[in-house]
This record gives sequence, structure tokens and C-alpha cells, in this order.
Amino acid sequence: MTDKLNVGEVLKPQGIRGELKVKPFTDDAEAFHAFSRVFLGDTPYKVLSVRTGGGMVFLGLKGVADRNAAELLRGQQIYVPREDAPEPAEGRYYIADLLGCTLVAQDGEELGTLTDVRQAATDIYTVRMGEREVMFPAAEGVITAVDVAGGRLTVDKKRFYEVAVL
Repeated sequence: MTDKLNVGEVLKPQGIRGELKVKPFTDDAEAFHAFSRVFLGDTPYKVLSVRTGGGMVFLGLKGVADRNAAELLRGQQIYVPREDAPEPAEGRYYIADLLGCTLVAQDGEELGTLTDVRQAATDIYTVRMGEREVMFPAAEGVITAVDVAGGRLTVDKKRFYEVAVL
């Protein structure tokens, strides 16, 4: 498990006072109200203001006083220390904890390693299977069990091959 969680990406400056428009990677943009500090790279920033709208987050950070300073942060990933992040609801997991897990069929056959999760209406998982990458949606009935501590995602093999993009 990682000690920092990626919670968003700076899209662009918002206005002239250094506010940042952020694409959240959290289930709910309102989760940003719980963060008192964030990291952009290895640099910590105190959170001065948070507002949300249209599924986006608008952050004011100490030390980012104007549009020019905000522009330098465009494209940066936003992290929070794990201890500052809320516990995920039952049956929900942080993406950082899933990456690197082994994808296995219910019969125990190892299928590959999870390398990426893209957020969408239904998350899209990417698995390295030998020399190729296979994508599949986290549709109902595909993933049957998650063992973060054991580093395993169990899938219904038949359902997996029905929805996977090979």
C-alpha cells in the first residue's frame, strides 16, 4: 500500500487569484472539504479554500497567490497522505491499493496483473496478460472478490471474457 493517494489532477488556473480547477479522482468531489493539506509532487500545500461545482473542485492553496503561480501547476497530480483520507465505504477501494494486484479466475488460474483503472460511469480496468494489455469494464458480475491484503482480484472467467476488449 502507498502512503499517498492520488485524489485529482490540476486542469488549469481558475480566475486571477491563484485558484486551481481540479478534476477529482474521488467518488465525490465533496471529499476535498476534508483535506487540510495536499501534495503536488513532493511539495506540501495548505488548503485555504475548497468549492465544488459541475463535478469539479476549485482549490485555493497557500503559496499559490495568482494566475501565474497556478499556471505552473497545470497537469500536476494531487496527492493526500493516506492518514488524511477517509476510509472507503464497504466494498469500495482506493485505486492505488488495487494497482499491481493479480487478476485470478475463480478456479485459481492467474490471468494477469492490474496496471490501470480509468474512471468512467463504469470503471475501466487494464490488465497486463503476457505481452498484451486487456481492458474490461468493472461491470456487474465480473469481479467477484477483492483481497487487497493478498493482492488478488477474483473474476468470473466467463463474464470477464464476455466484456473484455482483447
